[in-house]
Amino acid sequence: MLQVGVLSGKGGTGKTVVTAALADILPGRLAFADCDVEAANLALLLSPREKGRIPFYGMKKAGIREEACVSCGLCRAACRFNAICQDRGGAYRVDPVRCEGCAVCRDVCPERAISLEEHQDGEILLADTDRGPLVYAELRPGSGNSGLLVHEVKKAARKEAEGRDLLLIDGPPGIGCPVISTLSGISAAVMVTEPGIAALHDLRRLVTVSSGFSLSHWVVINRADLHPGYTQEIELFCREEGIPVIGRIPFDPEVIRAVRDGIPMTRRDSPASREMAAIGKRLAEGLSYVP
Repeated sequence: MLQVGVLSGKGGTGKTVVTAALADILPGRLAFADCDVEAANLALLLSPREKGRIPFYGMKKAGIREEACVSCGLCRAACRFNAICQDRGGAYRVDPVRCEGCAVCRDVCPERAISLEEHQDGEILLADTDRGPLVYAELRPGSGNSGLLVHEVKKAARKEAEGRDLLLIDGPPGIGCPVISTLSGISAAVMVTEPGIAALHDLRRLVTVSSGFSLSHWVVINRADLHPGYTQEIELFCREEGIPVIGRIPFDPEVIRAVRDGIPMTRRDSPASREMAAIGKRLAEGLSYVP
């Protein structure tokens, strides 16, 4: 089974819109994963039918047993993250948002009143769409471990995708831990960018990171006609790096209307959707994808 990730060096380039369009037009039996766990939006364009949820437990958090605590304050003094406070009644409490699970408070407690406890940081959602199963996640506000959650989303998606031809992954923006977790084990990366100085800078960083993995690379330039000068700079950079540019999507108000209606842009005829159809064909050819 081929695994293709759609990524971007920065947010707002249209990565999810491109992913949803590919989900709509690529042939074969598909499955999908949204690994942008801090802002999972692919479901907004694929009309999923939820069928299950899996709790996600990240790092453990400290918990204080009130009956054993003598209110000595050593834990509060030792906590570098200001995660321990004293309530009006004098009891010590742990703020789970601030707690990093380092266990220093547990180790300094003379009464052994503190332990590390399981803490649910989010949920993995399983759903069906008209084109295949979709796995995505909801990370609770203030929770970390997004890289670990990406790994769990991919693991669940691979299980859902058994017997299918292609797993299409909507990756997170940037170059951090969630991106590295997304890149691990996939066959190819489609990097979506736009003509602008920030987008070009972040595309360079993403290429540097992704080059450390054994996978194929392609670039799609979204809203390519808004600044032809930067579009040319992106194309020059891609030529220097040996990365094919497989599409230049024009700015198209019809795309905005499709997103507003919660459907892939390829469901409507427009200059952008026609270019997207060509991108799908070029990508399939580059992957030698014949389902």
